[in-house]
Amino acid sequence: MANLDAADTTFRPKPNLPPPPNTVGAVGWMRKNLFSSVLNTLLTLGAMWLILSVAYTLFDWGVLKAVWVAENRRECLDRSPDGACWAGVIHWFNTFMYGRYPYAEQWRPNLGLVILILWMLPCWLPRVTGKIGIALSAVIIFPFLAGYLFAGGEKGLILQILVSAGIVTFITIWLHVLSCLLTGRSLPVHILGITGFTDKDDRLHKYPLIGAFGLALIVVLILQSGWEPPEVGTNLWGGLFLTLVISGVGITTALPSGVLLALGRRSRMPIIRVSCIAFIELFRSVPLITILFMAVTMMPLFLPETVTLNRLVQVIIAVCLFAAAYMAEIVRGGLQAIPKGQYEAAQSMGLNYWKMMALVVMPQALKLMIPNIVGNFIGLFKDTTLVSIIGLYDLLLMLKAVSQNPQWNGLYLEPFMFGTFVFFIFCFAMSTYSQHLERTLGSGQVRR
Repeated sequence: MANLDAADTTFRPKPNLPPPPNTVGAVGWMRKNLFSSVLNTLLTLGAMWLILSVAYTLFDWGVLKAVWVAENRRECLDRSPDGACWAGVIHWFNTFMYGRYPYAEQWRPNLGLVILILWMLPCWLPRVTGKIGIALSAVIIFPFLAGYLFAGGEKGLILQILVSAGIVTFITIWLHVLSCLLTGRSLPVHILGITGFTDKDDRLHKYPLIGAFGLALIVVLILQSGWEPPEVGTNLWGGLFLTLVISGVGITTALPSGVLLALGRRSRMPIIRVSCIAFIELFRSVPLITILFMAVTMMPLFLPETVTLNRLVQVIIAVCLFAAAYMAEIVRGGLQAIPKGQYEAAQSMGLNYWKMMALVVMPQALKLMIPNIVGNFIGLFKDTTLVSIIGLYDLLLMLKAVSQNPQWNGLYLEPFMFGTFVFFIFCFAMSTYSQHLERTLGSGQVRR
């Protein structure tokens, strides 16, 4: 019996189970999706031929027959009449980046970019606390420091205080980051320990922190009072630098302004609700170019004669208002997607309106709005090219200016190819990061 049992066990047939999905392989996937029928095979081969033809043509024109070093357009044509003239793009590269910004002062935009990157870097570092405060300081305080760094010139007492506050805040953030990474405790905890306020009432903790910040502000104010970089008028700003300034300010102000407008539109107070609805519908009913023309021509008529705004400030205000109106509708859609039970649960816990929105409703709504928010940011970044119509030398207008130069007359395809690549890099980076946020913040949600 034991032998029979052993024989049965040995020769028992295995069940015919289907292979796991991941063992199909690339060949099976291609046969199923690309070559499943005669028509699909012909379409696949035709698409492959078209892609390879376009890729080879671009590679032959842009690399094999391209001219990389030349003094003018005529020299490019003499060397390779059928190839790309990248020598003009290289010659104008600095102008594409900074416009007519003085070459000797171009370190200032570069420094501003480095400061912004270092300012926002702690938001992605582990073990660092207070990331929301760091991000808010970048939105509220950094523009004053960067604005004076870019423009320069004389500064009054108020501007000196704002610039000093920006410097102190930047230094404080990195002292806080080093404290969190090295000791595991935040900078305010160390300040409270040094001043002996650790064991005192929590309501008294703010006084040593405010005193330390005020002392540092006075020291920096004294040290930088004599710092006065040469003035660079906004009419000289241009290129990618100007595009990033306009779109950056519009993007950073769009979300908080849109949240306030969306909440105002859902408010029960008639005056606030009607005002927000009128603002949103007005700015969403006209194209951006109309708002830009109105800002440049009509805004000075509503200001006192003693108040004058340069064209760049007027354009930034118009872009911010336009972006806020569109963002408000995105936020309103996200708020309406939250089930009513979440509002009721928050109210049953005793939370007031603002705590309910900040702690319960808005975090859930923002996760649902990530694709639409980033899509709005990408559209706003591309729409900034419209400022070239009203005379601002952004990246698009600088790309057009190459073909009007006597030495490079007729060179227009290569600069626009370069501009296409630049816009693709920024838009693709924003899209990729939004997908990363969706995977990170929406990890607990069911995905289809």
